[in-house]
Amino acid sequence: MSATNAGLARYELRFQFLFDEGRAYAFPCDKEGHVDLDALSERARNNYFFARSVVGRDVATPIVQAVSWH
Repeated sequence: MSATNAGLARYELRFQFLFDEGRAYAFPCDKEGHVDLDALSERARNNYFFARSVVGRDVATPIVQAVSWH
């Protein structure tokens, strides 16, 4: 799927905070939820590993969510 195709969906892996519904970590992924770690910045990669380490304590089990291009 090309980013230039308006109206098509892309996906994100979303880790919703358990105690603050307005906050979440979200990372671009494919439709199966695979995140390309090499494509993330160092900060985003660190956030991804942190979010994975606190599933069930601070964040919910991640979900794959389609996100429409604007």
